[in-house]
Amino acid sequence: MLRRLRTDAAGLAIALVVAFPLYWMALSALKPRADLEAGDPAPFTLAPTLDSFRRVLLVEDFGRYLLNSLGVAAAVVVFSTLCAFLAAVALTRYRFRSRATLLIMVLIAQMVPVEALTIPLFFLMRGIGESVPQLGLNHLGSLVLVHTAFATPLAIWMLRGFVAAVPRELEEASWLDGASSFTFVRRVLFPLTAPGVVATSIFAFIMTWNDFLFATTFIISAQENQTLPVALLSFFRPDENDWGAIMAGSVLMTLPVLVFFLFVQRRLASGLGGAVKG
Repeated sequence: MLRRLRTDAAGLAIALVVAFPLYWMALSALKPRADLEAGDPAPFTLAPTLDSFRRVLLVEDFGRYLLNSLGVAAAVVVFSTLCAFLAAVALTRYRFRSRATLLIMVLIAQMVPVEALTIPLFFLMRGIGESVPQLGLNHLGSLVLVHTAFATPLAIWMLRGFVAAVPRELEEASWLDGASSFTFVRRVLFPLTAPGVVATSIFAFIMTWNDFLFATTFIISAQENQTLPVALLSFFRPDENDWGAIMAGSVLMTLPVLVFFLFVQRRLASGLGGAVKG
């Protein structure tokens, strides 16, 4: 009993430490601008206001950046998850030459630092833009393409364990029932690996949603195509930072991730457990 109380107390303490920055962010977003400029350290406010959120959404055209981030993240989740699932099926359910080599190459792709690839990717996107402008610099397509390429290897490794955990007997039974390989993958394999698909989609979403490096590298002059992390820079000014708007923008940037977690938290837990087993 005493050990359980200590464990609960330790868990509560860790939860408070983790939640405190989120609380302070939301508090700063609700505080009046005068209190923030005066450096008021009070952990509460008696006069909450939504003026910071109004400045973000209306004055600074923050809604456009929010939609850009949502569009890029959603596209990356769909493309990377689909490619990773099909690749995991091919690498797990079928035997062919150089299969082990491909798995090693996928693993090596995760070891290369992102910063080392930024400049080569810049010239690559510039070259692609000459043939396909929608995938070149200053277009959201460049962010979708690059983030899909970075999210797919990790998703392949995660989904590989789920696909391998599906018994071969199910596949043989579906064949006896007259189902093709595509039907088995679509109607049997995909529903059974749904927790893993959810887990990988969350990682892909967070990776894309929080991106700052590629967004500042590829979106150079097209202000209308900027994403949410880059848009926060507009509130950092040489004379005085608008901390209320910065915190309000951070709250709006955090909400989609929290909502996503609330909807898929159960499948995420089972998905991570399945990944460890695989």
